[in-house]
Amino acid sequence: MVVAVREWTVAGGLVETPDGVLLVRNVRRGGFEDWSTPGGVIDDGDESVIAGLTREVEEETGLQVQRWSGPLYEVHAYAPDMGWRMRCEVHLAVSFDGDLRVEDPDGIVVEAAFVPLDDCGGRLAACAPWVREPLEQWLAERWQPGTGRGFHYEVQGASRDTMFVVRTA
Repeated sequence: MVVAVREWTVAGGLVETPDGVLLVRNVRRGGFEDWSTPGGVIDDGDESVIAGLTREVEEETGLQVQRWSGPLYEVHAYAPDMGWRMRCEVHLAVSFDGDLRVEDPDGIVVEAAFVPLDDCGGRLAACAPWVREPLEQWLAERWQPGTGRGFHYEVQGASRDTMFVVRTA
């Protein structure tokens, strides 16, 4: 029997001020919580990845991004046991305005905050390695957007409780 693999594209927005990096607290199915950069699934109706990212960031944080640079990096994760494959582009916000407010129509994002760099590691500890590791590496190294950095992961196991993640490249 051939199992169909669900594929989707996600975009993440890295928004930074002197106060820190913008992170959002997500409450996922089953009550699991984690922190990540704002962003989400790019819908079929979005004109482009950037259009979808801009929409997602505004929905989740209230901030309107006028200009993006990037991508900073791209992430690919494949979970054969769970039947999905994900590609994520992470872009850097160059100019934005607005006030932080959370009005996520999906009901996943429940809080948004600019987190000081020293506190990011603690907030990111519970998120998936394919979210945490590339962001932590960029925060440490600060490479320029558009350099072609990529991160590839294979997710083994049939659920969040049993998954084992291996970085493959």
